[in-house]
Amino acid sequence: MEIILLGSTGSIGLQTLDVVRRHKIWIKAIAAKSNVRALELQAREFNVRYACVYDEAFYSDLKNRLSDTRTEVLCGKEGICRLASMGCGTVVNAVVGMAGLEPTLAAIESGNRVALANKETLVAGGELVMKKAKEKKVEIIPVDSEHSAIFQCLQGVHENDFTKMILTASGGAFFGYNKEMLKTVTKEQALKNPNWNMGDKVTVDSATLMNKGLEFIEAMRLFGAKPEQIEVVVHRQSIVHSAVEFADGSVIAQLGIPDMRIPIQYALTMPKRFDSGAGKLSLTEIGMLTFEKPDGETFSCLPAAKKAAVMGNNACAVLNAANEAAVAAFLENKTEFYKIPELVTKTLENVRANKKVNLQTIFEDSAAASEYVKMKISM
Repeated sequence: MEIILLGSTGSIGLQTLDVVRRHKIWIKAIAAKSNVRALELQAREFNVRYACVYDEAFYSDLKNRLSDTRTEVLCGKEGICRLASMGCGTVVNAVVGMAGLEPTLAAIESGNRVALANKETLVAGGELVMKKAKEKKVEIIPVDSEHSAIFQCLQGVHENDFTKMILTASGGAFFGYNKEMLKTVTKEQALKNPNWNMGDKVTVDSATLMNKGLEFIEAMRLFGAKPEQIEVVVHRQSIVHSAVEFADGSVIAQLGIPDMRIPIQYALTMPKRFDSGAGKLSLTEIGMLTFEKPDGETFSCLPAAKKAAVMGNNACAVLNAANEAAVAAFLENKTEFYKIPELVTKTLENVRANKKVNLQTIFEDSAAASEYVKMKISM
């Protein structure tokens, strides 16, 4: 088995490398945004043929660091798209943000199977991606635990033979808070997810429930579901990763301890299953599983995402870019946590989404949304 790993120094990338070590999978190429020290160590450990740093300012540094190896060093958007286009078994896209969209399309165009952990690819460019995947007959295997769960529940099921998809949410760091309480929360608090080990951006999205809003849109794209066929429930234990309801009333769910190595490994080895190194689930030790409706009034990012999904066109691209900009500002201490949903909602209301959906308009509308958020923060 041979893979190309995009986003190798992030949370999903590092956990993918755990899977790679366990099963002796060959990595042909790796890519990351700017962490050249980590890229160097990974390139040496796995003896990769290619390494790419997305931020071109770090190209010379990485090239010098790897000058005594056989590894060819690339950089920028052109470099990462070149990697995605190379022949391999699977391209694992664990890039964070809109930077992951074009490599996904490049991988599909080249006929490479894609293990997708980049939400923005399907939120902002889902129509393009799924159309291209169908045209090229390329498999897109979800890596997110929720979509992996749904994907597993649908194995052996006739296409579109479901009545509802149930997306579970941990509830994030501030489950049970009201709007007033959210006005005093800190960045340190927001970055403490109760169950999952994730990167900063995804952890903040989990705390605002935007993560579930993005996954709502992803599920529509991946599985051809209508908005009314998707239900979001808060499941604090993160044991049921998602479920699917069928016409006869049966509900099939995928359960397991919250460890991303399980869905990552399944995306690489399916339909075969092997020891993942994750712990085993004991229902008697868990004792009780709870499910509650999300508080859309306090955590208004979720209803904003649902609204964007119904609006169609490039509304989801606007939503995604607004959220990226707002979360980045929060992580840089330029805005407060409670203002993230307000910024996203106002952007969705005031930035007109293009009705013509293509790569150019997606990036144009995303840029307009990002600029709008920055303007509102600076006022």
